[in-house]
Amino acid sequence: MYRLEEETPQDWWEVEALMDLCFAPGREALSSYRLRDNVPPVKALCTTLRDPDGTLAAAIRYWPVTVGGQPVLLLGPIAVHPTRQGEGLGALLIVETMGEALREGWTRVLLVGDAPYYRRFGFSKLPDVVMPPPTNPDRVLGHELVPGAWDGIVGPVKKWPQGEAAS
Repeated sequence: MYRLEEETPQDWWEVEALMDLCFAPGREALSSYRLRDNVPPVKALCTTLRDPDGTLAAAIRYWPVTVGGQPVLLLGPIAVHPTRQGEGLGALLIVETMGEALREGWTRVLLVGDAPYYRRFGFSKLPDVVMPPPTNPDRVLGHELVPGAWDGIVGPVKKWPQGEAAS
């Protein structure tokens, strides 16, 4: 049985080590990280998944951004320890945290990822939403937590305003 818990400040470096293990060196050079610089994550949605013995098996984080002046959740990174991949833990984290995002009042989620994988969670290409370069536009995906939440939302993804609280 896995334990699903909100990430705590004590988890931060362990989660960072998992992200380093799961992603290529230089992951922090990606344009999505510039949107996260000096912006606190959405604490209630940053979640860890631990084995019964307390070992970190997976983690997910969310960050606030804006598109067209509207609040948007940026999902990612999400990482599953290589010894736990294929067990559905990533799917569990996505489903559980997007449900919590809706309860927290968020209406739309954005990510940069592989459409064939994320399609099963309701994500689709956002042709009118532009991530900072050098992001491949085919990998900019969105999901509506509330029907119609992406209607009319277009333009560049921008960093969350400094000093403004995210839900």
